[in-house]
Amino acid sequence: METRLVEYAIAVADELSFTRAAQRVYAAQSTVSAGVRALERELGTALFERDQRGVRITAAGEAVLPALRTLADAEARARTAADPRGELRGQLRIGVFSSVSYLAIPRVIGAFHREHPLVDLRLRASSSGSAELADAVRRGRLDLSLYGLPAATAPDLAVHRLATTPYAVIVAADHHLASRAELALRDLADERFVDAPVGFGNRDVLDAALSARGVVRDVRAEVTETNSIPVFVAGGLGIALLPELLIPPSEGIAVIPLNERITWEFNVVTRTSTGSATAALLEQLLAAY
Repeated sequence: METRLVEYAIAVADELSFTRAAQRVYAAQSTVSAGVRALERELGTALFERDQRGVRITAAGEAVLPALRTLADAEARARTAADPRGELRGQLRIGVFSSVSYLAIPRVIGAFHREHPLVDLRLRASSSGSAELADAVRRGRLDLSLYGLPAATAPDLAVHRLATTPYAVIVAADHHLASRAELALRDLADERFVDAPVGFGNRDVLDAALSARGVVRDVRAEVTETNSIPVFVAGGLGIALLPELLIPPSEGIAVIPLNERITWEFNVVTRTSTGSATAALLEQLLAAY
């Protein structure tokens, strides 16, 4: 059974669209369609129903797909295993946050690339946050991803802790609270907030912590680029609560410790069984923190 055809079928099953599946595997839609038909002929059964309403997985497809995923995972591990000379090779798909330039991540991935030039690195950022990235790992679209939610939210994945960091308050330099040595949540009751959208780990963790304390915020601006939040704060659109690790050096703001300890976990998620390249990059990420 040709591995590429299996990859096409899994992509169609995940996306329920031949167009999106083709984009995911970097192939023409006609190539994916022909490949899936060839696989169906080889298996002697239809995996998908196709009509004007879209693509649906058949009962036979539901029965066969787990075995196809197992085969694909085994092939992926073989591709990213060390060769007899000890060199890692293959493809490694990495999920990253949309704003990582001020973290150690680019440095670590760059060092990994220099050390293992035969590994084809593919980086993907998510516009919807940690939950989407974890789902991509779960479905086999990514091999490893950054993750900004607690380990308990991904019980079916391996969660590796990089760091734990407290939230701090960000206000404009000319804000009336800017001179305070520390702030409590009650001090922020009447403020407007700038934050990431719901679905981003730092936003979801903070919302849960504030809800548990009975605190309701007025979020006026949502920014997908986390490193842009201090810029909007400096511009007077509101204040922010961000994990200290995610606050980049910025002009026009003051960063003030929060009296109540609310923490954010900076994690990496993988599937429970990984290839050599994934394990090697994970080791370097853990060492960096």
